[in-house]
Amino acid sequence: MISAGDFRNGVTFEMDGQVVQVVEFQHVKPGKGAAFVRTKFKNVITGAVVERSFNPTAKFPTAFVERKTMQYSYNDGELYYFMDLETYEQVPINASILGDNFKFVKEEMECTVLSYKGKVFGVEPPFFVELEVTETDPGFKGDTATNATKPATVETGAGIKVPLFIEQGDKIKIDTRTGEYMERA
Repeated sequence: MISAGDFRNGVTFEMDGQVVQVVEFQHVKPGKGAAFVRTKFKNVITGAVVERSFNPTAKFPTAFVERKTMQYSYNDGELYYFMDLETYEQVPINASILGDNFKFVKEEMECTVLSYKGKVFGVEPPFFVELEVTETDPGFKGDTATNATKPATVETGAGIKVPLFIEQGDKIKIDTRTGEYMERA
């Protein structure tokens, strides 16, 4: 059990049958009246963010979210298969659970699979990936003073904006959290 007075960023607990994680918290002690904890928390399964105040003595059961590193193997329509690196067991995960940033993941990349009580609710790809540019327009010399970009397609089929000097066949590093070009690999 965790009390509201012990809330810190990242703490995960159960409330009203939902698993939530503290995003922001603030202990408030007004000059008049009882102290309270103003909290902003996120439902880890739906992603909804809610603000609420609690009595510091309110108690909630602690929720343990399991984070396991697994290797992405392949997809078969709506199911994406991940291999447990310890047991070599294949785990199918529905495409609706995968985030938008999963478009930068190619086969055999390691991802973090998030689950609560055995139910998978999310997949985190690596923060940075190196992919090959498969299609892009040729750049123009001398047009670099404006930090101009052009569209490109990487080997996973995802579209991204890259600087003008990047050419087809180049390996680039991408931040999967923002979907932005970082540097040439």
